[in-house]
Amino acid sequence: MRISLHRSRPFAALVTAGALALALGACSSSGSGSDTAAPAPAPTATAAPAAAEGPFGAACAAVPADGAGSFAGMAADPVATAASHNPLLSTLVAAVKQAGLVDTLNSAQDVTVFAPTDDAFAKIPKADLDALLADKAKLTKVLTYHVSPDRLAPAALAGTHPSLEGGDLNVSGAGRDFTVNGGAKVLCGNVRTANATVYIVDTVLMPAS
Repeated sequence: MRISLHRSRPFAALVTAGALALALGACSSSGSGSDTAAPAPAPTATAAPAAAEGPFGAACAAVPADGAGSFAGMAADPVATAASHNPLLSTLVAAVKQAGLVDTLNSAQDVTVFAPTDDAFAKIPKADLDALLADKAKLTKVLTYHVSPDRLAPAALAGTHPSLEGGDLNVSGAGRDFTVNGGAKVLCGNVRTANATVYIVDTVLMPAS
């Protein structure tokens, strides 16, 4: 029996040591797992900013594709200079020069111009148009009525807006279909110059007398 007892002690020690080793191994495995860095979250995708809307309307097709009269060329010049390069606006340009408003318009900051086409001026009887062009005070009143002191993007165009003449301009419509004062259709809109946004219209706007 003594021999049996002496032999059992080493055996028990071996069993105890083995259990301890297993326990330490389990702890080591658990610790190494907690030290592993969690994968970084994927970056959140952000929407790209929407591009600014360009000119719109059927009459925009008449604007030259390149040169000073193109949309890119007009964007580099102040509004009166830009208009002088547009083939649709030769009568308006002559009227602006007649009224002495070239510098006034070119030096204005962030305005909106409703620009009547040559055909719009042709709707006015010749005798009446000649009389208007000969009366600088009245001509100035009519031309400044076409200018709003606020630079209006298409999204802000509908509504009532002040003019440099003092009267209000009433714009109705949405999207790419706008009418000014109930009768003047926007033929080519959102034409940008260095200091203005231009909406080309088919009728000359007349302020209240």
